[in-house]
Amino acid sequence: MRVVADSGPLMALGKLSLLDLLHGLFEQVLVPRAVHDEVVVRGMERDHADAFAVHLAVRRGHLLVVDLDETRVPVDLRALPLDRGEKHALHLALRDAADLVLLDDLKAREEARARGLIVKGTLGILASAHRRDLLTFPDVEAVIEGILLRDDLWIAEGLCRQVLVSLRAERQAAEDR
Repeated sequence: MRVVADSGPLMALGKLSLLDLLHGLFEQVLVPRAVHDEVVVRGMERDHADAFAVHLAVRRGHLLVVDLDETRVPVDLRALPLDRGEKHALHLALRDAADLVLLDDLKAREEARARGLIVKGTLGILASAHRRDLLTFPDVEAVIEGILLRDDLWIAEGLCRQVLVSLRAERQAAEDR
C-alpha cells in the first residue's frame, strides 16, 4: 500500500509516542521534503520531541523522504489556500497514485477527497491500529481521551467523541457475536 503523509498526523503521533504505528500499519510511508523540513528541521530547532521521533523514523527507514521539484507542482495545487507541505503531500499522492494520504487539516482533507484521494487522519490511524490489534481498546480509548486533555494537539473534540462511539459500537458488536 502506497501512503503519503502530511505533517499533522506525523506530529500528533510523534507527540503521542505512537509514530511506530505507521510502520505497523503500512509497508512504506512517503513524506514530501517540505513536510519533513516543517516537522523535523523546524521542530528540532525548537526542541520539539515529535521532531526527534520523526527524524528517528526516517533514519530507521520507516518514513521515506521524497524530494519534489516545486516547478512540477501543478499551478492549480500551488494556488490552493493550503500550506506548502499540504500542497506537496497532495501532489505526491496524486503523482504516485497513492492508496492513502494522511492528513489532519480539514481544508486539505476536503481538497484531497475532491481529487479522488482516500484520506485518513490521526484518529483514523488510531482506529486502524486498534482494528489490526496494534492497540487494545483500553489503550486507544485512553489515547483519544488524552488527546482531549492536550493543548498541543488540535483535533476536534466532537470528532474524538465520534470515533470513540464508533469504536465502542464495533467492540460491542464483536462481543455480541
